[in-house]
Amino acid sequence: MKTILLKEIRLNLKALLIWAFSVGGMGLVCIILYKSMQGDMKQMADAFSNMGAFSDAFGMSTLSIATLKGYFATEVGAVHGLGGGMFAAIISVGILSKEEEGHTGEFLFSLPIARKKVVLAKGICVLCMLAVFTLICGAMYCCGIAALGEEIPAEEFCRFMGMQFLMNLEIAAVCFAISAASGKSKMGLGIGLAMGCYFYDVIGRVVPDAKDYLFAGPYSYANASEIFTGAEADAKAIILAAAVIIAGVLFAHQRYDSRDLAS
Repeated sequence: MKTILLKEIRLNLKALLIWAFSVGGMGLVCIILYKSMQGDMKQMADAFSNMGAFSDAFGMSTLSIATLKGYFATEVGAVHGLGGGMFAAIISVGILSKEEEGHTGEFLFSLPIARKKVVLAKGICVLCMLAVFTLICGAMYCCGIAALGEEIPAEEFCRFMGMQFLMNLEIAAVCFAISAASGKSKMGLGIGLAMGCYFYDVIGRVVPDAKDYLFAGPYSYANASEIFTGAEADAKAIILAAAVIIAGVLFAHQRYDSRDLAS
């Protein structure tokens, strides 16, 4: 199992670094640009805060984009949320199905190792990839904030990164289950799932009647504007996220262990 885990980490390391430094880099650039845009932001903050549903959707009605905290929540929060969700989907949706699609299964399945251990090793790989992705992006954001000589509340920042990690785990768990059930990579489905969840959250904040159902999406408890205003996370959303993660992992183990696999 250790050999499979290390091999998967090596195979996915390049993708991890590309995505982490791309998403983290975009967030870093946004942070660095804050100083040059600060004067304009003060003039735009009032206008953006009174744009009704648009302001609610992106948190500009509760946070001022003229402050670094509000700017980080609206700009970097959106970049990291969408980028992280897409990375979680891409890294997990093909990690099991690629053995059949790439015809490497005939070697892997001939090894004296149970399928459940193969699934466990690949699942741990996804967990490690997401953890390192979160740490790299978080470190880059901290460097950008330090370079400006500014501060944002450490508690809210850590909570934001932690909730983003949980959100990524939830998306990854669903895609992991899809990978176990399919003999071909469903890359498009995984990316579509991540983007669909993101836009479900945006639409849910725009349409008043849909706000009661926001907890069903993974972006509901990871919303940066709510976190940086000190709002408590919806307990229903956290419980549902935990249930989805557990169900996704258990389904992947059961399905991959019982289905006929093409070599």
